[in-house]
Amino acid sequence: MVLKRTGFTVLPLHGGHAPAWLISRMEKLSKEITWLIIDEYGTGELLRRISNPYWFQAFGCVLGFDWHSSGLTTVVTGVLKRVLSSEKYGIEVAGGKGRASMKTKFEIDKVGEGFNLSSSSIERLKYASRICAKVDNSAIQAGYPLYHHAFFLTDKGEWSIVQQGMCSQDRTARRYHWLSEDLEGFIIEPHKAIVGDVKKPLVLNMTARDAEENRKTCVDLVKENPNNLISSIKSIGIPSTLDSWTQDHGSARISNVDGFLMPKRLNWEVFKRLYDFQPKDYEELLSFKGVGPSVVKALALVSELTYGKAASWRDPVKYSFAFGGKDGVPKPIDKREMDSAISILNDAVEQAKIDQKERIQALKRLQRFVIMG
Repeated sequence: MVLKRTGFTVLPLHGGHAPAWLISRMEKLSKEITWLIIDEYGTGELLRRISNPYWFQAFGCVLGFDWHSSGLTTVVTGVLKRVLSSEKYGIEVAGGKGRASMKTKFEIDKVGEGFNLSSSSIERLKYASRICAKVDNSAIQAGYPLYHHAFFLTDKGEWSIVQQGMCSQDRTARRYHWLSEDLEGFIIEPHKAIVGDVKKPLVLNMTARDAEENRKTCVDLVKENPNNLISSIKSIGIPSTLDSWTQDHGSARISNVDGFLMPKRLNWEVFKRLYDFQPKDYEELLSFKGVGPSVVKALALVSELTYGKAASWRDPVKYSFAFGGKDGVPKPIDKREMDSAISILNDAVEQAKIDQKERIQALKRLQRFVIMG
């Protein structure tokens, strides 16, 4: 499914916890909706819907959450984790918010064994969980470190990921959607969607197609003498060197020099271990233990500033539910995409075994979201 609409929506970070009365109702309604979708279309379709940010947001609204709240992500995935694990649906959720996200690989082991998946399949699932988090934490540097990671997996070994990061400066959130179906790789523009509020002017995006030469150069750099690489990194860290480069290559794209500053803290041992490891491609480089945002940025800067292989500095955020960009120019609504995203929800609510009052309220919440979106 191709997501065509673009723009932004505000996902303000709300503190506190969802009240027990709301959670209990969300669990009841989500159980009805998910069972109806799985029974009618299968677990694969539920994964596809979860990876569609418009449907996911509408689903949260139907359950009773604010349409624009960042808490919708964490609460909805938490509710689904409880509901799906309590029933034999052939789909469960690992991970969650904060400390729960650190238990993801152990929970994948447990769920995978319960589904009688092979050990190799379980290892692939754990790798998918880890590399997707690496991509959104390190390969894309927009200032949204992850604090939530929900991994949906089925008894067929299919998966979907919903993870979210927080910007401490402006207290907004950014959500990342992944889907295993038709995924060609983890590096080159792999997301089903990236949902955000602010489109930032300078974001290191190593998943962009036009950063391919930079990625290749990064791999070449770590496979050569690490002492030479370390010297190059240190030389770029000298302000006069960067100022000189900026003057020679002055353009609007590099007007924000701060974005090109070399990270101040780097573990030089990582570069030496990378040399011993000799990664075959950028995915292996990124997945290597110890490679985080600082190492990724240092290599990207050396590749661009020293070898002329441009990285991408365009923010990859590409999906919203609102009316348009910050410039006030409205974006056309793709009505066919909207209808597709809400039709299953609408039918599921209509068929749900709930009383008439709850059904009417849920449909009203869905309608209100459609109007807002």
